[in-house]
Amino acid sequence: MASTLFFTNCEEITEERHILFIAGAPSHGFGNHEHYGGSTLLAATIEEADAGARTTVISGWPEDESIFDDVDAVVIYSNGGPGHPIMDHLDSFQEVMDRGVGFVTLHYAVEVPPGEAGDLFLEWQGGYFETHWSVNPFWTANFTEYPPHPISNGVEPFQIRDEWYYHMRFADEMAGVSPILTDLPPAESLDRDDGPHSNNPYVREAVLENQEDQHVAWAFERPNGGRSFGFTGGHYHWNWGHNQFRRVVANAIVWTAGLEVPENGLQFSSITALQLAELTDDPIPDDWDHQEIQDMLDEANN
Repeated sequence: MASTLFFTNCEEITEERHILFIAGAPSHGFGNHEHYGGSTLLAATIEEADAGARTTVISGWPEDESIFDDVDAVVIYSNGGPGHPIMDHLDSFQEVMDRGVGFVTLHYAVEVPPGEAGDLFLEWQGGYFETHWSVNPFWTANFTEYPPHPISNGVEPFQIRDEWYYHMRFADEMAGVSPILTDLPPAESLDRDDGPHSNNPYVREAVLENQEDQHVAWAFERPNGGRSFGFTGGHYHWNWGHNQFRRVVANAIVWTAGLEVPENGLQFSSITALQLAELTDDPIPDDWDHQEIQDMLDEANN
């Protein structure tokens, strides 16, 4: 369905940038962590916007890593932690990063174990989810102001509920890091017991005591000229139908590929809740009612 609705014929266009999406396996049930469907929609969005890129979406880590030879950006939307698909390929992916290829991780894919992988993520994208430091609550973020950055182009203020991870482990002194989406999480987002993902003394001090705004999406410019982007939202599949939510990520992916983001941001067609449901990995439940989701999207996009 996505190719019919969104993809353009890009064979006639020359010198396009190539963006590779690596989608993780299904994991959280219908409407959550829809890695392949979300990746497919983002790829189609970029092609519809005629941003100067062609896209490839694959499921799981490529068996033949020569696919990286002609890519300009790699987007990983998958589960993370010890099961992150990159964990068995850190050495070979270092070679990709050394070439200045763009790098994007979405939602759970921003998390890798601390140590070697965490240190590499600090080098590759300027920040990551570190257990016992970062947290993963569900809350409604309200984004009202954006920095003067190409990723912000055309993005209007919006608020949306998601599993917004925060208190990321960032590079020292935020060197090379440009926060894109920032808000102060509510106190109730820290009402869980301490644990590797749920709560800890460091985040309580930052948010509850010091009232420090938290960055849930950020751009990073690497010393070798490579560009990266981390985005902690993306748990709910339906949020990809929110045009501002999707525009931030689509803008960012194009930017990491070294392309110019239009002044008014990438432009693309809206998508309905029923169309989003067709982009899910899991079967649509018989009793699923799409109307509440459609009402949310109509309010957000109109």
